[in-house]
Amino acid sequence: MFDIGFTELLLVGLVALVVLGPERLPGAVRTAGLWIGRIKRSFNSIKAEVEREIGADEIRRQLHNERILELEREMKAMKQELTGTALGKPEDPAGKTAADAPQPPQDKNPQP
Repeated sequence: MFDIGFTELLLVGLVALVVLGPERLPGAVRTAGLWIGRIKRSFNSIKAEVEREIGADEIRRQLHNERILELEREMKAMKQELTGTALGKPEDPAGKTAADAPQPPQDKNPQP
């Protein structure tokens, strides 16, 4: 992340040893380690919470899209039903359409 090498860590350790001294250095390192651990845990918990929220938003969005698709299918089915009846093909109680009904015979030679 920060690309800190061994030489940089060694330099920071030597400066801390000179500034703090050998008596206070172990306590300072321990305190710094505790603070770094707390910061890492808080960042990880925030990251996990954001990922949960993003996941919940995606699930809500997916459910909403599925509901829209279902409504669209229902609308298409209703439209097909309405177009079928509007074309003059209503079904009678026997289940036959008006186009299926027998037509009366027509004379080939109509008389005047």
